[in-house]
Formats: sequence, C-alpha cells, structure tokens
Amino acid sequence: MAVCLNTESAYRFFDILVHDRFFVDKTGMIEIMNTRVNAMNRYICITKPRRFGKTSVLNMLGAYYGRAYSSRGLFGHLNISKSESYSIHLNKYHVIHLSLNHLPDDGSTYEDYISLIKGSITDDIKEAYPNLKDKKYRSIAELLAATNDQFVFIIDEWDYIFSHSLYQEHQGDFLEFLRNLLKDQPYVALAYMTGVLPVKKYSTGSALNMFKEYTMLKDPFFEEYFGFTESEVRALCKKQSVLTMDEISDWYNGYQTKNGVRLYNPRSVVCALEDAACQSYWTRTGKMDEVLFFLKYNICEVRDDVVKMVNEIPVRIDIEEEYCAGQKNPENREEIYSAMIVYGLLSYHDGSLSIPNKELMLEYQKALRDNDFGCVAELVRNSHEVLNATLDKKGCVVANYLHDIHNSELPVLKYNDENSLSCVVTLAYLSARNKYRIEREEKSGKGFADFIFHPKRNGLPGIVLELKAGGTPQAAISQIREKEYCEKLRKEGVANILGVGICYDSDKKEHRCVIEEIIEEI
Repeated sequence: MAVCLNTESAYRFFDILVHDRFFVDKTGMIEIMNTRVNAMNRYICITKPRRFGKTSVLNMLGAYYGRAYSSRGLFGHLNISKSESYSIHLNKYHVIHLSLNHLPDDGSTYEDYISLIKGSITDDIKEAYPNLKDKKYRSIAELLAATNDQFVFIIDEWDYIFSHSLYQEHQGDFLEFLRNLLKDQPYVALAYMTGVLPVKKYSTGSALNMFKEYTMLKDPFFEEYFGFTESEVRALCKKQSVLTMDEISDWYNGYQTKNGVRLYNPRSVVCALEDAACQSYWTRTGKMDEVLFFLKYNICEVRDDVVKMVNEIPVRIDIEEEYCAGQKNPENREEIYSAMIVYGLLSYHDGSLSIPNKELMLEYQKALRDNDFGCVAELVRNSHEVLNATLDKKGCVVANYLHDIHNSELPVLKYNDENSLSCVVTLAYLSARNKYRIEREEKSGKGFADFIFHPKRNGLPGIVLELKAGGTPQAAISQIREKEYCEKLRKEGVANILGVGICYDSDKKEHRCVIEEIIEEI
C-alpha cells in the first residue's frame, strides 16, 4: 500500500471538508497554481501560522492534481471548474505527498528520520514501476528520473526539523536532501511546500533558492486563500442563527492583506460557529509561550509596546527581514516582532504593529500577569481591586490605584502623550474585561465617550468613564451627562449606570476620581 505516492488521503480529507457545513471555497487558488505547472517558477513555499488553513489547501491541491482517482465530481461545482485551465490539469499528475512531521516508531535519530522519508519514496516508486524494482540507483533523484514521468510534490511541515533541537546539527543535511530531490529536476512538474517558518536564511548559494516564498510579511498572490475574508465570514454567519457577524468580527477579525482586505483566523471562526460561542480557541492548538520567550530579550522596550498595543495603540516600526527557520534567538526589537508576526501573534500592516483581535488580546492580557513583566504583572494581577472600588463608588481608592500605576517603571505610563492616561486606565481595569466588554472612543449620544463598559451579565451596572488631562473630575461627569454618553447602554437595557470622571493634575502630580450614578432624566 502506497505511503506517499498517489495515495487517496488528500482526496478523502478534502471530500470531508467540501461537505462540511462551514466550508469556504478556496479553489480559485488552483488557477494560479496551474500557471506554475512546468514553469520556471514552479517551486512555491507558503509559510503561515498554525490554524490558517495550510493543510486544507494542501489536501485541495493533492485531490485536484492526483491521477489515482477521479475528482471531477468533487470539484465540478466549485469555483475552479469555471477556469479554462480546470480540465487541462485535473487528475493528470503523479503526486508525491510528504508529511515531514512523521517520526519512525523504532528510532529517533536524524538518520532514522531521513531514512523513513527516503524509504517511503523508494518503496512506493518501485511498487508503481515494477521494471525499476531490481535496479540500483545512487539517489532518489536518479530513481525518479528513471520513471520518465513527471510528479507534483506536495510537502507539508517542511520546517519540522528546525523545531527539534535533536536534529539541529543536521539541518544543513536536510536542506541538501530537499535540494537534491527537487532542484533543476525534469521530473518536477510542480513543488508546493508549506510550513510556519520561512526558509530564506538557508536559501543562499546552492540550498533552496529555487523556491519562491510567500510569507506573512510578503505575499502578493496567495494571502486571501489563507484566512477568511469578510464576505466569506458573512456568508458563513448566515448558515446559523446564534452568532452575529458583529460578534465574530469583534473576536476574530484582525489580519490584513497587502491591499487592506480584512482576514479572519479560519480555524477560530469555524470553531466559534460550530460551538455557537465566541471564545479564545488559540490556546487549544498553540500556546503563547513564544510571546513570553521573545519578550524576555528586550523586556523593557518590548513590554512598553505590548502595553500600548493592549491599549489598542498601534506601534510603528519598519520590518525588512523575516524571522526564518534555523535562525538564532532574536537579538533586537525588529527580530522579536518579526518572529511574532511569523507566528501570527501580531498583525503588521503599513508599518504598524497591533494585536490582531480579541482572541489574541485575551492571551496578551494573560501574558501581562507573568512575572517577567515585573511591576506590570503585579498591577494587572491586582486590577480587580480598582473595579471593586468603582462599583463601590470609592473614587479616592481608584485615584490612589491610578497613582501607583503612573509611578511604575514603564515610561509609556509617564503621560508623555495624550494616550498615556488611557494606557493607565486600561491597565487599571484589565481584569474588568472578564465581566465587561470595554470599548474605547465609542460613539454614544452626542459624542464619543472615552470608555464604555458594557456588562456581560445581568445585575452589573454599566460604566461610562471620561478622562481629563487637567480640569476636574466633576467636569468629566458633567460631560457624560450633557453629551448623553449613557444612551448606548440604555438602549441595551442597562438601567443602572455609573459615571466615572478621572483627571490628572500635572502641576500637583495627582489623580482625582469622582464616581456618581447617572440617573435618566424623565
């Protein structure tokens, strides 16, 4: 039974996907791939974070090109069937499908690992070509050339070896294996390779420089096929009646293509729709350990940026080089952020870094509680106290808490710009996000309130918070009333609303806070 040559696995998995309730048709990508068959640019490496649909696309390509079965019935109603190239390449190629994350059962050395890959190809080829079975060949490339056929190579998790320190000294050997197997070989009709980490650092000289790479930072062709677009998510929402488009957007929207098209994390969207619940699905398939790891290298500068981004303030930075497979630990701010972008932990567009969406925002808030954040971790862990003081209308306690945060070691909290006071408030009320949906600069009544706290459950009061850098907290309360900032909460059925006025006197270096019930006038 074949292990990697002309197997039915890709067809079967794609068949399951096509018949899934929340299937999104990405077969338009095949039309682009067809232009690469037997072309100079037939070597494609696409690297995206986990959970961005790489395996689904890989199975789609295997099901389309593979000649071991007829998939016309599977693709006949999909977008690719409208393309002129559809029938030209459908089921016309031998497909060699390599999943490079498989380890042998009886060994753990690099020799065991690479022998499993080589043995799978050799055994399958000799089984499919009996006339070659008794002949000896110096390499797999020589064996494949002897078939006088062409193959489509589909390689999954090409970078697996780079995440295992056991194989570190053999990374160069592994790249030479791929080079000898694929580069300038006439039997290669198309080579499609995917993983998380880009390959560029090893693409110099005679390594894998034949591959054209498409990454999180540079991908002008395939971006929209790895992630759901807004229109695709809207169509999915119509297939159920529990979650609204606004809820899905609030949680999972946050990545962008080069042209500004919004992209949603596909795995999280589907999980939310299947479960009829918006929540963080990130930790179920990948931990945030990478975040804490990278933050430790430049803890103060990067930590300040994370505080800004948690406060939804984009961080400007030019990133030219990408974090790649085999690269040593990042040593500067650009390299740290490049790695975080590659892993999908940050979004980067037009020179600005940001936390992509609410799902990841929650993970960063958890990260801020880690001891590596020093005083910030202590402030965040104790932030429930400021919410309790607010609900008890103890303005002096809130003011003292804000004063402590302001006097912490983070430069971003020193009120150097207009966003600094709101950064302090965001940290102070971080734990409140468990009970409230907190919106900044939200339109309500006759203007935009600095913060509106929307209760997530009945019995909690709504909160409208207004900041004044200078002035008085009483003036802030008056503004809440005069501009009717409570209107949005009242329309949501929230009857009990607290107005919180906060000001900072730069001359006296003190905070003041007034908390009052905002009673609706009849």
